[in-house]
Amino acid sequence: MTTDVTGILRETDLLRSAPAEDLETVAAASRLRTFPRGQVVFTRDDPGDSLIVVISGRVKVVVRSADGGELTLTIIQAGGVLGELSVADGGPRSADAETLEECHLLLIPRGTIQDICARVPSAAQALTNSIAVTLRRLTEAASDLVFLDLPRRVAKVLLSQPRSGDGIIRPKISQEELAHQIGGTRQSVNAALRGFERRGWIEVHARSVTVKQAAALGRFAGN
Repeated sequence: MTTDVTGILRETDLLRSAPAEDLETVAAASRLRTFPRGQVVFTRDDPGDSLIVVISGRVKVVVRSADGGELTLTIIQAGGVLGELSVADGGPRSADAETLEECHLLLIPRGTIQDICARVPSAAQALTNSIAVTLRRLTEAASDLVFLDLPRRVAKVLLSQPRSGDGIIRPKISQEELAHQIGGTRQSVNAALRGFERRGWIEVHARSVTVKQAAALGRFAGN
């Protein structure tokens, strides 16, 4: 297991430049866990005691209102990490994390990451860069919520998703998931998608969406 975990760590932006002996130390201190679909990984205000590497599957990071409203801040794909902010400042979790499908997650103790960052400047810089990327993304998302109408927010999210060569968004994304990402309702998202489909920009089939005219969709979104 140690060899496999070491290889996984080597693929992350945070630890790819760390010496081999440091990766072995991190691997030995880490825990590999399997979470079924829909399981909570952590909730807001939980202790931020670990950095989490997504080995397989997808994890959504969300904030929820008192009445059950949900806004998805980001979706972490395989190879990504979450929990950098708590590693940096020692504070509690600032949002909830929940699996979108079965996930294999690697949990690395905060102290182990801090020790690596203290001795490996490139790792410390990678941690800073990761937090900066998150801040820029959240700033843009906040701006979109204020200044863009809902159809344009839907268009931006569609264009941000990974797509196959023929334009099919992979993995599939439901209208409810889209609604959680853009701060709307499933009904309003459905109306926006049907509008795009009438223009010939996309095709909608059950849970799958095919982007047919990315340039037109991008112009509409203001990209």
